[in-house]
Amino acid sequence: MPEVLDRRALNRALLARQHLLAPAAMTPEQLVGHLVGLQAQATDPPYYGLWSRLADFTPEQLGGLLERRAVVRLGLQRGTIHLVTAEDCLTLRPLLQSVLDQGLRGAYGSRLAGLDLAALTERGRRLVEERPRTFQELGALLGAEYPERDPAALAQVLRARLALVQVPPRGLWRSSGAAAHTTAEQWLGRPLAEPADPADLAARHERLVLRYLAVFGPASVADLQKWSGLTRLSAVVRRLRPRLAEFRDEAGRPLYDLPEAPRPDGGTPAPVRLVAPFDNLLLAHADRTRVLSEAYRPLVMSQNGIVAGTLLVDGFVAGVWQLDRPAAGRPASGAAGETDRATVLVRPFAPLDRAGRAAAEGEAQRLLAFAEPAAAAAGTRVRFDAP
Repeated sequence: MPEVLDRRALNRALLARQHLLAPAAMTPEQLVGHLVGLQAQATDPPYYGLWSRLADFTPEQLGGLLERRAVVRLGLQRGTIHLVTAEDCLTLRPLLQSVLDQGLRGAYGSRLAGLDLAALTERGRRLVEERPRTFQELGALLGAEYPERDPAALAQVLRARLALVQVPPRGLWRSSGAAAHTTAEQWLGRPLAEPADPADLAARHERLVLRYLAVFGPASVADLQKWSGLTRLSAVVRRLRPRLAEFRDEAGRPLYDLPEAPRPDGGTPAPVRLVAPFDNLLLAHADRTRVLSEAYRPLVMSQNGIVAGTLLVDGFVAGVWQLDRPAAGRPASGAAGETDRATVLVRPFAPLDRAGRAAAEGEAQRLLAFAEPAAAAAGTRVRFDAP
């Protein structure tokens, strides 16, 4: 009979593999690869995601990786924008094509009926390889050639059918502006690593499952599918079962894992942490209760898909946080008053004890020193909202 892992055991296993029990002994690029990317539809979350897992990380380190094309931003797992290594961009994007196709059909299928998608895709490839373009530009250019079609839907065809990466300055710390895109092949100077044959495709799916378990396990097939957006992964897990350890959760659901992966005792101390908005820590399982209780889920995840930055206490989500920055042109501190200072707002969902509050304040001060060093030098500001 497989061993039963309770919620605390699953929590500690997840935190250990996510390097949230202790900082990772990795470079930023290595950590991006280990995590199989960071969700990145907004600019700042990947920076906070690396900050929370690395000692002495600075925004310039990730910005340099983007400018050197060592990491890129593009649509991958669940069809959402992820920051991944260049190698993962080229190898994972073909595996996740069906996820992008499904998203396109679900959102725009009726508006694309009867359209020659292959011809449109090749026209779009020429446009974005001529120079990086925004979706608004692409919609306008393609709309002039297909006047009976919705320009936004035409641009989304390219997002789904081409491996479009967002080029800098998009993704750089404290940058702004619309995302401009070109193909991964053009940007990286290498072709996508398309599977050679069905056996190669099967082997790649197996490697993807093993990488997921190394970072998010122990996990169920439903968890795997939630993280990736892929379906029919039960067959992949069946092929891998001789190589996997098998457990059950408290509800009796089967969980799979790498035999050698860390599974700390549920009583292992977990430090207070501030976790990035949109962090895959919260998004990579069908059953998120190993880190986020169902009672708190509506307080963290909005109906329109916003996922707040979270406060972890004893390994579990216990509140949310946000960084409020002064408006452009206003000083971060001084005569303009307290409201013009960069501030980390922490809202616990229940009262914190003295030690928990002190630890949360220390983490917030550390985050402010990372995100707003000038403000931190003038004196950090942390505010706790009442539960």
